[in-house]
Amino acid sequence: MTAWKTFVGTKIFWPVMALVALLVANTVKTTNFVNIRVQDGHLFGALIDILRNSSPLLLVAVGMTLVIATRGIDLSVGAVVAISGAVACSYIASSSNPTGVVTVLTAVAIAAVLSLVLGAWNGFLVAVVGIQPIIATLVLMTAGRGIAMLITGGQITTINSPPYKMIGSGFWLAVPVAVLIAGSLFAIVAVVTRRTALGMLIESVGINPQASRLAGVQARTIIWTVYAIAGLFAGIAGLMISSNVMAADANNAGLFIELDAILAVVIGGTSLAGGKFSLAGTLVGVLVIQTLTLTVTILGVPPAVTPLFKAVVVIAVCIMQSPVVRNRLASRRRIPVVAPVPAKVGA
Repeated sequence: MTAWKTFVGTKIFWPVMALVALLVANTVKTTNFVNIRVQDGHLFGALIDILRNSSPLLLVAVGMTLVIATRGIDLSVGAVVAISGAVACSYIASSSNPTGVVTVLTAVAIAAVLSLVLGAWNGFLVAVVGIQPIIATLVLMTAGRGIAMLITGGQITTINSPPYKMIGSGFWLAVPVAVLIAGSLFAIVAVVTRRTALGMLIESVGINPQASRLAGVQARTIIWTVYAIAGLFAGIAGLMISSNVMAADANNAGLFIELDAILAVVIGGTSLAGGKFSLAGTLVGVLVIQTLTLTVTILGVPPAVTPLFKAVVVIAVCIMQSPVVRNRLASRRRIPVVAPVPAKVGA
């Protein structure tokens, strides 16, 4: 009972309730929604689809969480997604052996290193040059699509490479490879930030950069690092997205994924003002967004209306997480204290 009361008081409570409500609504609408079947040794079902489709967004949102924890923002992750997919698909398409494992590994390595460099460039502009994060990343956000268009020649680059297809739509041990990649990277970041001093240092930079510098924290290095990680994770997400469709679409790949990532971070309870962050909350936020997207599809609502539903869920969760609402709900749960009745003299 005490653990439940503690859970109710956390910021992750209402996002979890929103996720449960969406799952219940889908189960009522489609009775076999939660069913998971094994076909040809692979797991299939609506829940598996949610996990697989959530993988690219989870990687982008994890990087965004670390950036936001340092009082920053990264609007360029969608462009990095497009560039990463364009580089990998263009390299494979121009190769003499597009089905070779070495070719695919080389393409993945080039795209990952380039994404890391682009993220480090954002970190350089923010940490060294001192440009405001929203402006520094807005430059790459607008220029990145053009770079991706230059790489693909303005065309949708399609490829036929089974090894590359494994990244986005393959299975390993019956589980989608994309889920394994995203889950592994999420676990590594969670362990590194919560089992070492790195997480505390990131939060200290976000809470008070000046004080953290005076205390000897290398704030510039930490900010640079989180932007580089965000770029790398966005690049891996780009590989997943392009691998899933076996094509590089510079115009539409990763379009608005930066907004979904920010929404996931906000739903998860991490403040845009920086400081304390919650990777578990971000994971729940990603699942809420992806489940909501699938719910809209199941209900037969046109996909163009999906942003409206996302806005409704975000504003509802944010209102329930606001300090005013939480304090009022907590005051109603408190047991009123009855004043002691003074004993009568001589009784």
